[in-house]
Amino acid sequence: MNLGSLFTPVQVGRAGEDVALQIEAAIMDEKIKPGEGLPSERELQVQFQTGRGVIREAMRALKQKGLVEIRKGAKGGAYVKQIDVANVSESLALLLKQQHVGLADISEFRESIDRTITVLAIARADATEKQQLVAAVEKLSECLEQTEPDMVRLGEIDRELNIRLAKMTGNPIFEWIMQALQLGFSSQDYALYGDPNYRLKTVKNWAETARHIAADEPLRALTSTGAHYAMLQRCVEEARSRREAAELTS
Repeated sequence: MNLGSLFTPVQVGRAGEDVALQIEAAIMDEKIKPGEGLPSERELQVQFQTGRGVIREAMRALKQKGLVEIRKGAKGGAYVKQIDVANVSESLALLLKQQHVGLADISEFRESIDRTITVLAIARADATEKQQLVAAVEKLSECLEQTEPDMVRLGEIDRELNIRLAKMTGNPIFEWIMQALQLGFSSQDYALYGDPNYRLKTVKNWAETARHIAADEPLRALTSTGAHYAMLQRCVEEARSRREAAELTS
C-alpha cells in the first residue's frame, strides 16, 4: 500500500500530536481500513520527516484511543483496529465511577433513553420483531422457575433484552449507547435480580412492557418503564437502609 501521499511533514514542537492527528484522519476517512497495517516505523519517519521518538509517541496516543494495535512477530507492526463497543463501554464505566456519578443520575438518564427507545421501537419495529421480544422475555421467566435461579444467566438475558429493544428503534446510535451502558455500567439493575422480593416483580414488569410494545400501546409501555425505575429506586434504598442498620448494630 502506498500511503506516502496521505501524510505531510510535521513541524517541531507538537510533532507527535500532528503525526497522530494525520494518521487518525486517514483512518476516519477510511483511507486506511480496519485490519490494514500502517507503514513501518522507518517509513513513517521518512514520510513525516521526523524522528523515531515522535513516531512512537504518536503510536502510543493512537493505541490509547483504540485506533491501532501493535502486533509482534514476523508480520508485526501497527495495524488499524475496528473500534469496539466494549472499549467505549469500559471508558464510560471508568468515567462514571471516577466522577462519582450517583445512581439517581444514572437511572434518570437510563429512564429517559428507555422511554425514547420504547416509543421508537413501537413505531418502527415490525410485528415479527415485537413477537421475538415477547419470546425473549419468556426466557427470563423460564430461568426464574428453576429451583436455584442462575443469577449470571438472568443478568445476561436482561442485557440482551435491553440491547434487542434498542436495536428495534432502527437507529444504530441507540443500540451502541445501550451496549456501552449494559457492558459498562448497567444502572444497578442487577440489584433487582439479587433481591428475592423484587426478582419476580422485575420479570413480570419486563413481560408487561414487551406485551404493550407488541400490542402497539405506547402509553402503557411507558407506564411499565416508569414502574421499573421506581421499583429499582425502592430496591436500592431498602438495601442501603439494611446496610446502614447492620453497621449500627455491628
